[in-house]
Amino acid sequence: MPDGLIGRPPARVLMTADAVGGVWRYAIELADGFAARGVETVLAVMGPAADAAQRLEAGRVHGLRLVQTGLELDWTARSAAELDGATAQLRSLAAEVGASSVHLHAPALVGSTPWPVPVVAVSHSCVATWWRAVRGGDMPADFAWRTEAAAMGLRRANAVIAPSQAHADALRQVYGPLRLHVVHNGRRPMPVVTARRERAVLTAGRLWDEGKGVAALDRAAATLGAPVRAAGPVAGPNGAMASFANLDLLGTLDEAGLEAEHARATVFVSVPRYEPFGLAVLEAAQAGMALVLSDIPSLRELWDGAAVFVTDEAALVATLWGALDAPGPLGEAARERAGRYTAAAMAAATLALHRDVLARA
Repeated sequence: MPDGLIGRPPARVLMTADAVGGVWRYAIELADGFAARGVETVLAVMGPAADAAQRLEAGRVHGLRLVQTGLELDWTARSAAELDGATAQLRSLAAEVGASSVHLHAPALVGSTPWPVPVVAVSHSCVATWWRAVRGGDMPADFAWRTEAAAMGLRRANAVIAPSQAHADALRQVYGPLRLHVVHNGRRPMPVVTARRERAVLTAGRLWDEGKGVAALDRAAATLGAPVRAAGPVAGPNGAMASFANLDLLGTLDEAGLEAEHARATVFVSVPRYEPFGLAVLEAAQAGMALVLSDIPSLRELWDGAAVFVTDEAALVATLWGALDAPGPLGEAARERAGRYTAAAMAAATLALHRDVLARA
């Protein structure tokens, strides 16, 4: 949907986000893109509150109002009733702030009660597709009711976004026929790195999430013979914990800290079993790092021809060695491919959807 060829843009969007992962980065980029097009954003933070650095970052986005809701996330709520309560409060907030439309970071937040304005939902991930990719078999009861909430939201939202075609396909495999819009995530261009890099490997993300495959990287690090650094939290808001014997843990870094690590190491590695998009991969690619990625549909879709792929843990050490020996061409290919996934393109396509649902409403 070309920008400017459909209905009026929203004057103000209520957007939800969490402050514990890539959704925060997505929300800030999108709000900044909306602001460039004259659209205000009210950013409702669910789960743990935004920290001081995040509040400062949000303050730099023109027209952005930050609201710390204290509400549980869809994947940390303890019951369906608690999730319904959070959804009800978000509906009230939409009316209170005078939102023209709503942008939810999880379909499970749509709920069963009509909203006062049209709703666009984004499936950054979901427990059902995660379970299918990481564990398999019958889901536990705690996942089952969350899946039902997601299924309701996927069908009740005025529009649903998936960040990759692979994730859209995975959603349809679990939930059946769905009308989905694929809008790739995007980032503002990162600074071009010219400094001499160390012979080292970097990974970044939610280290506590077993679906990210960090345990396999930890085992590979024991025999690699080069430093393997890992940025991100080892404890999740859902109580999940992880420990690693061979990784150099950097903790959770702010944007400047992560950029410094991108400029320092040679190879970025991400070997998840489940990854709907992989914003950390995009950030590393923008910095010109050589990419070593697991061979899963979403990463193939986005980076085929611009990364080296591994199909099993046994090949990981040899593949990392090869990338460390010849990182230049891989880094150049990754940076060139990253140029497809811009924040401006993401914001334009997303705003076009909001205009469309407003026109249809």
